[in-house]
Amino acid sequence: MASFIIEGGKKLHGEITPQGAKNEALEVISAVLLTDEPVVMHNVPDILDVNNLINLMSKMGVSAKKTGSHDWIFQANNIDKEYIQSQEFVQRCSKLRGSILLLGPQLGRFHHAYVAKPGGDQIGRRRLDTHFIGVQKLGAKFDYNPDKGVYDINATELKGTYMLLDEASVTGTANIIMAAVLAKGTTTIYNAACEPYIQQLCKMLNRMGAKITGVGSNLIYIEGVEKLHGTEHTILPDMIEVGSFIGMAAMTGSELTIKNVSYDDLGNIPDTFRRLGIKLELRGDDIYIPEQDHYEIDSYMDGSILTFADAPWPGLTPDLLSVILVVATQAKGSVLVHQKMFESRLFFVDKLIDMGAQIILCDPHRAVVVGHDRNIQLRAAKLSSPDIRAGIALLIAALSAKGTSMISNIEQIDRGYEDIEGRLTALGAAIKRI
Repeated sequence: MASFIIEGGKKLHGEITPQGAKNEALEVISAVLLTDEPVVMHNVPDILDVNNLINLMSKMGVSAKKTGSHDWIFQANNIDKEYIQSQEFVQRCSKLRGSILLLGPQLGRFHHAYVAKPGGDQIGRRRLDTHFIGVQKLGAKFDYNPDKGVYDINATELKGTYMLLDEASVTGTANIIMAAVLAKGTTTIYNAACEPYIQQLCKMLNRMGAKITGVGSNLIYIEGVEKLHGTEHTILPDMIEVGSFIGMAAMTGSELTIKNVSYDDLGNIPDTFRRLGIKLELRGDDIYIPEQDHYEIDSYMDGSILTFADAPWPGLTPDLLSVILVVATQAKGSVLVHQKMFESRLFFVDKLIDMGAQIILCDPHRAVVVGHDRNIQLRAAKLSSPDIRAGIALLIAALSAKGTSMISNIEQIDRGYEDIEGRLTALGAAIKRI
């Protein structure tokens, strides 16, 4: 198990480019299974979760050839169906949350899927009902083996239908879309997730020959086709990295330029940080953050405390609430952070409290942060990363803290952030991996 040693209090300076989006990469790489023709992929992030998915798909028989630092060619023309039902496949799936995205394309192309209960962040219950109910409506039947934790899913024929999703699940929407593109007839998905990464998946599938309309809305229509062909696709910059770097600049009082952010796909993320008092300037497609000694949290027009809450897109992504919370600890003013979607994501705040932050954990979903306005600097501490997003929040805290901190279990951070210590060291951070 690896750890980071961070000497806090260093100013950062320079330019940093966000990696390709983790969540999009997991979706579009899984979609490669829908065709036997080559699919060329650009801006693929070199992170643990994506590499594990590529390794898993290679074991399944997908040809995966790396042609550049972030470029790949995939071809799923020789799938090993016996391996998919092996114990090794089940074990690999159980360690990777993104493996659930193999359900839709397996079912769409082969009318059969063998899916293990996926792993991933321990951030509370993350149910799969939306995925399963959606593909059941298309005609799939389930056989669950509780001893192995495996779902054996079959469909003699997939038929388009109308469905109203019980929640706007991103991965659930992606799975249903990937199953429906090769179904007979028309599928209508209402209350669909409409994140930019879902839009990217739909655009890629349309280039492969799918017929998807309503892209970007929560009402998607899919006219099934008989076959999909190869294509070329470029993954968007990771909006969570963009938000993380904005928070990092603010907490360390640094001047930073974030390059090539695809600003139009960031939604309300820039304005959310502006409401924390952080100055942002759009320069072309770059975000410039000037050095700030102080930043002050907005309040509502009636003077009441500001609340940040996650919501389905175009609402605030839940993956940034941990960063927003830690950034608020050094702001002037107070804020309520309401994490609605996951009941265990705020439990890392006890570590921030140990570092000197003023935070009241109201319940598993809500925390009140009283900002120090830099009058009290966070203290260094020995920390452990419980999940990807809490991990980057703790790293931001350690970069701003007085003294030397250690963060263990950084494999969680590696799952979502590419060479984070190398990229931050280039900006002036004092961070090393042991």
